[in-house]
Amino acid sequence: MRNTNSSLSSFRDCQPNEIELVGVVDELKPVNGLTNAQRPGLETWTCAWSEDNLYFAWSCGDKFVRLVPWDKPNGRLCKRARQYSNDSTQGERVNIIIEDVEEEEEGDQEENSQRPIYLLDCKEHVWSVAFGASQSLQDNTQSWKRLKSNNCTLLATGLHSGKIKLWDCSTGNLLIELLDHKDVVRGISFAQDGSLLMASAARDGTVKLWDLKDDGNMYCTLRTGAKWNNSCKWSRDCKYLAAVGSNKMAVIWKMDETNKSRQLRGHFHDIQSCDFSPDSALFATACYDTRVIIWDPYTGDMLLELGHLYPPPRPIFAGGANDHYVRSVSFSKDGLHVCSVADDGYLRVWDLEDSCDPQYIAEHQNALCCSFSPQDHRISVGNRTGGVVFYAMPRCVPALQQLCRVTIRKQVISTKVDHLHLPVRLKEFLKYHDL
Repeated sequence: MRNTNSSLSSFRDCQPNEIELVGVVDELKPVNGLTNAQRPGLETWTCAWSEDNLYFAWSCGDKFVRLVPWDKPNGRLCKRARQYSNDSTQGERVNIIIEDVEEEEEGDQEENSQRPIYLLDCKEHVWSVAFGASQSLQDNTQSWKRLKSNNCTLLATGLHSGKIKLWDCSTGNLLIELLDHKDVVRGISFAQDGSLLMASAARDGTVKLWDLKDDGNMYCTLRTGAKWNNSCKWSRDCKYLAAVGSNKMAVIWKMDETNKSRQLRGHFHDIQSCDFSPDSALFATACYDTRVIIWDPYTGDMLLELGHLYPPPRPIFAGGANDHYVRSVSFSKDGLHVCSVADDGYLRVWDLEDSCDPQYIAEHQNALCCSFSPQDHRISVGNRTGGVVFYAMPRCVPALQQLCRVTIRKQVISTKVDHLHLPVRLKEFLKYHDL
């Protein structure tokens, strides 16, 4: 039910009851029910989808990670996962709206039944999870490897002690432990080219790069200058790596020149989350200063601000306790929608071409993380009680202009757009200066 008494300062021009709501399509409840919701250690700090949209994983509290199959054709949890969630917990359910999803067909049920549900005991509190996939067809039978990485999907979990554990999604078995960080591993990201290169950001102030096809060899250590690193992301073309953290720090490295970095300046508080757009042309950061900022990662220019508190607070207030900390941000697959969660109790879905107020919202208290599905418009939101709620953004068809822009920007970076023999207005459009 909409809360018409909510503070109007959370939105710029509209009241909350004037903005369309996104519907709930599924829910994963806490492993231990809602009775222990206030106990520390049960939070869902992170959740992730596999790139093929066949798996979903989240830190469900009490040092466990749950790995469940996702029903890709219908855009929801498979039937067994829904039953498992219902049977394993107690407590009230949220109202689930499934107008745009259908029941699983017999063929889908058979396929999903071959992917079991795993509850992974990590032995420590889990702060980050991420999926990686190998597409290599190389024959490794002539060499001995601890980690057999051909044509497999891996799940990496970042732990409180600084360890990273890698799991096989097909069997639920622990494959290898990576030991080099000295503090909480707060963010993990895999390169999406099938190379199984992995980046990890930790509260020891370092970002480390790992080659999982070389038995998890740690081959590079980067420093952002922040005391704590909170998140890291590879660009979709795998040519750039970004990390964000405390002290307003956001840094981008070009992977063939890691001795050089570009620092993005514009936030007033600790930055918690970041993400690249599908064409790698935009970079989003979510910060405790009540804002999400959209950047051009190649020039460092600030393209757009998405405010979560109005009127916008002065820097001295934005840099303190403002009750509107933005916790997480994620791009949709079309590159023109961004979701974010903040401490004011709202999930927001923004249309970057009309960003005065969110296009869609949902009331969601105590949210800590959010993530768009890589292949549809489903949104997962994890909260402090250890559960996850899935929302469905209404389906939309991207404009032909946007599809063309994404195709071009996957091949041409911002600094080279000006060299194209095109009208100035079209160049500005390709550089997203129309936002």
